[in-house]
Amino acid sequence: MTSRTRLRPKEERASPLQQAITGALDDMKAVNVRVLDVRDLTDIADTMVIASGNSDRHVRSIAERVVEKAKAAGFRPLGTEGARDGEWVLVDLQDIVVHVMLPRVREFYGLERLWDNAPPLPVAAPAQARAAARRRRAPR
Repeated sequence: MTSRTRLRPKEERASPLQQAITGALDDMKAVNVRVLDVRDLTDIADTMVIASGNSDRHVRSIAERVVEKAKAAGFRPLGTEGARDGEWVLVDLQDIVVHVMLPRVREFYGLERLWDNAPPLPVAAPAQARAAARRRRAPR
C-alpha cells in the first residue's frame, strides 16, 4: 500500500481568504477553532475550518461575520446552510468550507474525527494577518 503525501514548507502562509476567516472568528470570539488541510483527502475543498459558538445566536453571528469579512476581502460565498436553526452553520467559500456549530452538535458529529488524517494548519493571528496584507499592498 502506497500513501501520497505532499511536501509543504514548515510554515505555510495562510491565504488572504483564510486570514479573513480566522480574523472574523477571532473578532466574534469563536471557541475551539480548528483549521484543517484536507487537500489530500477530498476534492470538495482545500481547507476546512471548524469552530464553535456558545449559543445558536452566537453561531449565526459568527457565520454572518465570516461572510461579511470574506466579501470585504473580495471572495463571494457559494452558499450558506443552517443559518435558520443556528445549531450548525456551514459557509461554502469554494476553497475553504467553514463549519460553525454548537459544542454539543460538534461533539455528536465529530468532524475532527472524520477528517482525522488532515494536519492542522497554523491559525494566523489577526495582527500578523494585517501586517502581511500591508506588506503585500506596499509598492515595490
